[in-house]
Amino acid sequence: MTNNSFEPIPSSFMFKSLLDKNTIIMTANPRIALVTKGIMRAAKEMDAPLILELARSECNLEGGYAGLTPAAISKITRDAAKELEFDMWALHADHIGIKKGTDEDIEETKKLVDAQIAAGYTSFAIDASHLFNFQGGNLREELADNIDATTKIGLHIKEGMGDKGYGLEVEVGEIGREDENGRVLTQPEEAATFIKALNENGVHPHFIAIANGSAHGNTYDTNGNLIEQVSVDIEQTIAVAQALKDNDLDVRIAQHGITGTPRDLIHNHFPHGDIVKGNVATFYQNIVWDIFKVYEPELYKDIWDWTIANYKEKAPEKNDNELFGKFSKFSIKEFFDRIYSVGEDTLEAIDAMCYAETLIFIKAFNGQGTAQAVRDSLN
Repeated sequence: MTNNSFEPIPSSFMFKSLLDKNTIIMTANPRIALVTKGIMRAAKEMDAPLILELARSECNLEGGYAGLTPAAISKITRDAAKELEFDMWALHADHIGIKKGTDEDIEETKKLVDAQIAAGYTSFAIDASHLFNFQGGNLREELADNIDATTKIGLHIKEGMGDKGYGLEVEVGEIGREDENGRVLTQPEEAATFIKALNENGVHPHFIAIANGSAHGNTYDTNGNLIEQVSVDIEQTIAVAQALKDNDLDVRIAQHGITGTPRDLIHNHFPHGDIVKGNVATFYQNIVWDIFKVYEPELYKDIWDWTIANYKEKAPEKNDNELFGKFSKFSIKEFFDRIYSVGEDTLEAIDAMCYAETLIFIKAFNGQGTAQAVRDSLN
């Protein structure tokens, strides 16, 4: 079966056909959607499956900080896929965040999910990892609120999708959370307990995001200089994946926070197959800003000035470079019309850079040629 309509496919097909293979599914964030075609072109050329995703904070019913609704990003990505005749992609709702777990919070989240389903999303990530009971007597009690919220939204997605296939990601251990000892890492038994509880409740995820040492966005040293991110605890990641296998749970790890991670580290040391989904987000935003410096200097200066003016008081301890790196994403909605009306030469540069960099990511992920296995599973 070929996907001649070039519509997004369920990420569950990618997961099932590549389970325990030596590969990671390239997952890119087009929060500035100008990057979409370059990313897709690279995936098509490498014959690699691709997941495109935006988080709730970026893309929601009000437009999020990226100024995009589910319907808007769905149209942009579908149009790009049809233009490029790219058949091997999924549209994923990343970080459907549930921060409070109250009835009102759950109902608002259901409305967002309904809009995502109506927009034709084929993959969903429920993130209730913030709901953790530090006073719990055992793991099940500590995770109870996360399990409850994830179950409610998981069953709502199941009902809304009906007989349509879809992929599901869940999250245990808040990505990047720190205590007095540094980054808090997800324990193997924590992940297994979480997935078992969800399965008992009728929710069957494919991917699990864990806290394994990474953090979202750019990474800076104490002086505010941009640095590589080499904090992923590979041994812990392998231990979590092994615990899932030992408990006969067909769930593997979604690696968040890859921006800044050296590609040779990913290629040579990441446990491909234990990690099956690799999220690359802020990296693509950085490409756009770097190109704007040269191709759209006035726009770049205005974005820079706006960011510093609006966030200096919120983080006075950070230097301007770090402030911009951490908070410039909130400028996207503010400068939406100008960003999306840049010149043709700017668009060509963005397309070329995103294409080239995505080739390198897919190579590092061992993704080349793996789309055929997914096509076979669609039959």
